[in-house]
Amino acid sequence: MAFLLSFFVPLVLSALSAGRPSSSRDFQVGKSDTYATQLPLVIWHGLGDDYAAEGMQNVAALAEEVNPGTYVHIIKLADSPDGDRQASFLGNVTEQIAKVCEQLGSEPILSTAPAVNALGFSQGGQFLRAYIERCNFPPVRNLVTFGSQHNGIAKFQSCASSGDWICRGAEALLRFGAWSNFVQSQFVPAQYFRDPDDLDAYREYSNFLADVNNEREVKNSHYKSNLMSLNRFAMFMFEDDETAIPKESAWFAEVNSTTGRVTHLRDRLLYKEDWLGLKALDKQGKLYFETVPGGHMHLTDKILTRAFREYFAPVEDESSWFRGLITQGSW
Repeated sequence: MAFLLSFFVPLVLSALSAGRPSSSRDFQVGKSDTYATQLPLVIWHGLGDDYAAEGMQNVAALAEEVNPGTYVHIIKLADSPDGDRQASFLGNVTEQIAKVCEQLGSEPILSTAPAVNALGFSQGGQFLRAYIERCNFPPVRNLVTFGSQHNGIAKFQSCASSGDWICRGAEALLRFGAWSNFVQSQFVPAQYFRDPDDLDAYREYSNFLADVNNEREVKNSHYKSNLMSLNRFAMFMFEDDETAIPKESAWFAEVNSTTGRVTHLRDRLLYKEDWLGLKALDKQGKLYFETVPGGHMHLTDKILTRAFREYFAPVEDESSWFRGLITQGSW
């Protein structure tokens, strides 16, 4: 291992500083004559959205406008927008994440980039975190999530329209029971459902969240080491969110369903025993708790622009981060 690191680290750093051909897409020359890398951006949309939606395209365009040269990849789980939207309601999340791991790992620009940044909207945020924990190739440098349900939902949201048959059909699955094998393998929101009053059932039957949150007795150290490889992890919570319940889930907080008492992440066992590496990230100043005014996914260009500038700007000096990434075994 020591031989491999002594050989591979200089090789990677050399490629970043001189060996790779520069282009407007991924390299910009700074005033100090050192290369600044504009990393690609991967986006995963939320429930009921699709990769071709106008909102997603506008976000991609804004990302490129704020940080010129940004290559944006919007994750899709089907070849058609309708199919992709359906997959946000129906499907096995574990299988979907495996598909995304293959998708990103085989995309030429992403797979040859030194790293990527990642942006998750609503459920797309916890799904991107699961991507990092389970495969992380290409590796994610900075992860930003907006209104994501990192600690799950305690209540299912209702369909916005009675004529939304995809949503209605998915909702109808709940008649089989949230913890049935059928629902846990088919209804996407059920796979991050977490009832704080029924944690035994959750830990036993959850198809997705109990695993990626390392809440079962046997902890997956690979999940922890991969998440700890992040350079920055920013979690945005909407102040008036009434869609994702509880809204504090965006910060990994736990809310008592009877009293409404909030147990913040730093007061939870998940943090104290550091099941996911969040405590380690926090102690290094790499974990950010951000708030956004308004309801769920009520985003403005001003808010997004600030996030893009703060978390997705060109990387001036990334040698220490890459050395740490390789040492931790994520590459």
